[in-house]
Amino acid sequence: MAKVRSPNNFLDSLSPSDFKLLQPHLKLIELQHEAVLFETAASVRIIFFPHSGIISLVVPLSGGKLIEAAMVGHDSLVGASSALDGRISLNKGIVQAPGAASVMPVAPFRKAAEKSDTVRAALVRHEQALFVQAQQSAACNASHKVEARMARWLLRARDLSDEDTIPLTQEFFSQMLGVQRTSVSDVAHNLQQLGLIDYSRGRVQITNLQGLRREACECYLTVKSHYDRLLKRPH
Repeated sequence: MAKVRSPNNFLDSLSPSDFKLLQPHLKLIELQHEAVLFETAASVRIIFFPHSGIISLVVPLSGGKLIEAAMVGHDSLVGASSALDGRISLNKGIVQAPGAASVMPVAPFRKAAEKSDTVRAALVRHEQALFVQAQQSAACNASHKVEARMARWLLRARDLSDEDTIPLTQEFFSQMLGVQRTSVSDVAHNLQQLGLIDYSRGRVQITNLQGLRREACECYLTVKSHYDRLLKRPH
């Protein structure tokens, strides 16, 4: 088995020669809980390769509401489309769960993508996977009941964190799902009554994984299958 080069799947999937194009520019940072990494329509200067933790890409609406479009963790990277276009963010990036990430400036990443067809191809696959997630989230928010959406969200967060206990406040969760805080409390209580989660202030613990998967809408497996197909490692 090949040696793991990085906890981040994008970096670890690169060939040795491609990784060398990026390695001199990488720096390890901490991802602080609820830190805003970039704003919508702002210039993106840094690309994030999470090792752990979760970054939410959200769409701000009038009145201060936020709707989550996608969640990114160690499976992918954030801000990479700026390497090939106008360097303007289409979303707001917020650290949903704390962790660590490798970061690098946009300019050397763009140069690596211009120099290497395989870096560029890897970036396209990851951008496609992110688009699939955002597209599915939009359909999910419009069509599925809140219980199924919460189950889907918790399963995705679990996949990214590799933990059954997920730090979560009512306010943050209501923003991510685009529902009222009272709805979050009611739905979490319902899932707890079914024995699927244990919900307390500031955290959710998944207690019945298979049951939560049955409760989740089809969107969880749809996104997961696309990610598995698009981002399957070559080693």
